[in-house]
Amino acid sequence: MVIRGFLQKGCSMDIAERDEIDTKWAKYVENQTPELRNELITHYAPLVRFVVGRLGIPPTGLLDAEDLVSYGMIGLINAIDRYDPGRGVRFEAFASVRIRGAVIDQLRSLNWLPRSAVSRVRQVESAMAILEQRLGRPAREDEVAEEMGISTERYRHMLMEMNATVLSLDAPLGSLLQDDEVTSLSELLEDQSAPGPVEQTEQQELAQTLAVAIDNLPDREKLLLALYYQEELTMKEISKVLSVSESRVCQLHIQAIMRLRGSLRAYQSDDNAEVEQVGARHSAAKRSTGDKRSSAQKVGSRTYAAQGRGGPNIISDEGSRAERKIS
Repeated sequence: MVIRGFLQKGCSMDIAERDEIDTKWAKYVENQTPELRNELITHYAPLVRFVVGRLGIPPTGLLDAEDLVSYGMIGLINAIDRYDPGRGVRFEAFASVRIRGAVIDQLRSLNWLPRSAVSRVRQVESAMAILEQRLGRPAREDEVAEEMGISTERYRHMLMEMNATVLSLDAPLGSLLQDDEVTSLSELLEDQSAPGPVEQTEQQELAQTLAVAIDNLPDREKLLLALYYQEELTMKEISKVLSVSESRVCQLHIQAIMRLRGSLRAYQSDDNAEVEQVGARHSAAKRSTGDKRSSAQKVGSRTYAAQGRGGPNIISDEGSRAERKIS
């Protein structure tokens, strides 16, 4: 049926084309060269798309049509390697089985559920179909559990085992976004190994400092580093370019490295000094704030003490004055 449909789609060959492909098969059987193999693969590539289309597998977030065709091409290559024209079987019939089997095998390998879970899924689906056909309505969960011969709790537990979604990190999430850009799930996840903004800034500053230090090197040492690290020349080859001995090249290389290390140490010491200055300023600010608070507390305590001491005396003086006036 598959071959008949394939021929009816306009993929049949005339006598000349058939003779040509038979000649290629004869040559390939005698001498299996990669060139003839590639020609046969190119010739039978439309058969792969036809067989994959007849499988009726809908594209999902994990797989698209091109993935299925790629799996089918593996089956086609396997069929070309194993085909024997002397048996009298048409290659289209022989390859169709292999192409379909390769696609199905790949789909099974991508299935994350174990075989026991797949078997339970089929049992639930079969029980639901039988009950709906018998009752003429959607079956309740207790009826499905009774049909399967298990308890309702076990049935619910089976549903929880089957209720899982597998997401591909490479699957496009265009439907979740408002713009036209195609974004995958991996682009939305945080990369724990990626440096943070502070680390990136420090690396950029370090690279700029190193670039400035290299520019400040003498011309000979700068050329030596370029030949050694960029051009990947050996010390012997660099000695011929600079017209010096190989030992002198080693000395110049060590001297250039020491200059760069000194520049980087000066950069790190400047950073440490800035950090220490900031810390000292922060400590001084905290101390001044603490001193102001302590002085304010002392003034408040003195005022309160003075009020405590002077309050009764003032009242007694005023009372004595009033007594003298009355008298």
